[in-house]
Amino acid sequence: MPASRGTSSEVLLAYAFDSGAFTATEAMAATGLTRSTVLAACDELVALGWLTALDDARAAGEYRKGRPARRYALDDRAGVVVGVDAGQHRVSVAVADLRGTVLGRSVASLGEDGLDVAVRLRALSDTVAAALAAAGAEPTEVLTVVVGIPAPVDAHGASPVDGRYWDRMNPGFDALGGLGRVVVENDANLAALAERPSSGDASFAALLSGERFGAGIVVDGVLLRGARGGAGEMRVLDLVDGVHSSDGIGATARVLVAEAADRIAPGSLLAGRGGSERVFEAAAVGDPVALEVVDRLGDRLARVCVLLASLLDIDRVVVAGAVASVAEPVLVRARGHLASWDFDPVPELVASRLGADVVVLGAVARAIDVVRGDPLALPVAGRPVSVRVAAG
Repeated sequence: MPASRGTSSEVLLAYAFDSGAFTATEAMAATGLTRSTVLAACDELVALGWLTALDDARAAGEYRKGRPARRYALDDRAGVVVGVDAGQHRVSVAVADLRGTVLGRSVASLGEDGLDVAVRLRALSDTVAAALAAAGAEPTEVLTVVVGIPAPVDAHGASPVDGRYWDRMNPGFDALGGLGRVVVENDANLAALAERPSSGDASFAALLSGERFGAGIVVDGVLLRGARGGAGEMRVLDLVDGVHSSDGIGATARVLVAEAADRIAPGSLLAGRGGSERVFEAAAVGDPVALEVVDRLGDRLARVCVLLASLLDIDRVVVAGAVASVAEPVLVRARGHLASWDFDPVPELVASRLGADVVVLGAVARAIDVVRGDPLALPVAGRPVSVRVAAG
């Protein structure tokens, strides 16, 4: 990294984020900074709490002759970040260090009160506090909070005013005041960030598929957002033949099971309260109604995949969210439809391995990106921000 891209401390800190323990010589080779500049920047970053000075290379067994070199490393606990998945029915929070290692978690169910703004904000604040306690972290240690919500979000964290659902999902998050910088992001975009490492260079859609369909879209390595954050919103599915709504796999399964209630045998796994939650289990043992539901879900998912692939020329659709762990039968049906229909390109259709954690892990990744974007503007452990001097 050339020194001209920022102050010496910024350049060196960016290197530390990407490295393990390092010596001044290694930092010089990687950054192009002079030895005196590297050492001065290390001293500043240690004083600010970003770096920690380690045992010298001789004490660490890595140096045998001459003057031992000083070694430094990013202090992973210089601060913590908080990732939040603020869904309609559930709030999930993870607290992580600056390497993304999760230190503490907490989950709260909103039940049928998920559209009540006061309930949502109180649950969010309480769940963040519980996750910080589980991590052994104080609120003053939080550098950034990223909140993922099921609504489009623009570059300023605002959602389009619709007078109903989106307004309730993004009412403002002043309840998190005092916890560093708060960033609001679309949940499907965060899912895409979480899935990007496993998707490599592919252009893909991370398709949240439980209660509703929502896509985080990466094309040629770039996450698409749109002027109002609406890229990947799936309300257009209301107009797609054979789909007719943005309801996801879980929500649609409940509707289809309810519609078939008069054909469900008394001893079926689908019988009784909560039967729709067992539709995949019932299909596995050959229940005819469950098999019909799975077939219809597969047809519906395939149509959504065709829409995404035709518009965006993507390589892969990753079915994400909690439903991904049980929905493989639906994906099998959808793959069959995609192979038989005359629509190219045919995207690879896979289930996410991150399950219900996909949004909260994407929020943690986004929070670390925010910290890395301008770390020296953030106070660490109550210490003042850096006085910036041009790199040398």
